[in-house]
Amino acid sequence: GAESTFGKVVRMVEEAEANRSDVQRVADRFSGYYLPVVALVAAATFIASGDALATVAVLVVACSCAFALATPIAMLASVGAAARRGLLIKGGKYIELLDRADVLLVDKTGTLTLGKPRVLEIVPAVGARDGDLDEDAVLSLAASAERYSEHPIASALREAAETRELTLDTPSEFTAIPGLGVRATIGTTEVEVGKVTADAQAAAVPERVGELSGEGATVVAVSRDGTPVGYVAVADRIREEVPAALARVKELGIPSIELLTGDAEQTGARLAGDLGIAHRAELLPEDKIRIVKEYQQQGHTVVMVGDGVNDAPALAQADVGIAMGAAGTDVAVESAHVALLRDDWALIPEVLAVAKRTLRVVRGNIGFTAAYNLAGLSLAAVGILPPVLAAAAQSLPDLGILANSSRLLRQRTDR
Repeated sequence: GAESTFGKVVRMVEEAEANRSDVQRVADRFSGYYLPVVALVAAATFIASGDALATVAVLVVACSCAFALATPIAMLASVGAAARRGLLIKGGKYIELLDRADVLLVDKTGTLTLGKPRVLEIVPAVGARDGDLDEDAVLSLAASAERYSEHPIASALREAAETRELTLDTPSEFTAIPGLGVRATIGTTEVEVGKVTADAQAAAVPERVGELSGEGATVVAVSRDGTPVGYVAVADRIREEVPAALARVKELGIPSIELLTGDAEQTGARLAGDLGIAHRAELLPEDKIRIVKEYQQQGHTVVMVGDGVNDAPALAQADVGIAMGAAGTDVAVESAHVALLRDDWALIPEVLAVAKRTLRVVRGNIGFTAAYNLAGLSLAAVGILPPVLAAAAQSLPDLGILANSSRLLRQRTDR
């Protein structure tokens, strides 16, 4: 039960109160100073007027708990309502950060795209050692090396090999190199499958490889004992809801959106150009962390959206990390601050809208409480508000906060 998706939802909602927002901490500290201030007002009332009933009314009408309730009630209402919609938010702290976010960094594979690439074309290398390999041989070698990889491109290679009814070998050794590819030992042969490096591009790479990259495909190189034997072009489809979601994100006040990808420059430029956003390509995982830190050092509040596996370090470094499709993925739930239970980009602007609406309610709660208590203390101090009415009025701010915050249980994301 605890390891199920439902169990994770329950645990994250329970942990939400531990990650308090700055505004909640300010309200908590204010409520601690409030009672001494009320005592001073009561003492000043008694000294100035000598009216014991007015002094009692000042003490009775004061409602410090309203300040303490102004933020957590709204935050927890939003966290609970968002969880029912598939948005797991780890606490009010991240709701407040989402409200003031001004930079959105986005991963490509599995985030902007469906994460289900397919093989488009296989380009055998010319002049490979021990004879040239044909398309089937290149694909068989690549799929065998990627046999134990969980990367979407590895899945595409294996599916293509299965479609062609190719026989795959079992590697005796396998190493995944984050951001670069994999290395495997098949028999006595060392096979590498990974991104086409700048050194490789400077060498004799078939012209068709460059054309495929220019068309937006991701090209991986297949090497045998250090010698390139072929290239495989794969392509993934962009999620249909992404363009509308990014437009909505900009409407919600995030002007800077940037694509971060480990793919070749041409591939990243093609996708970013179609979406009308900035991009940086040929990045390793540590490069993404560096970019997040650069924005933070410039004073920006950074939201990072990734698939929760390869991007876990960057998700953790960002002010708010959002993991796509995190149902059942432990690393996504643990590293991200917001986890989405389904791969739906419409949830990204939705969580931003939830945050902005929540902070509006919080500010309304605090403003109402401050105005109400100021009016109550003033009326009581001058003798207009008797102790009986002061006692009745003391509970009204709590009811007002509960009523205002309960609106968040019926989340609207239209504004």
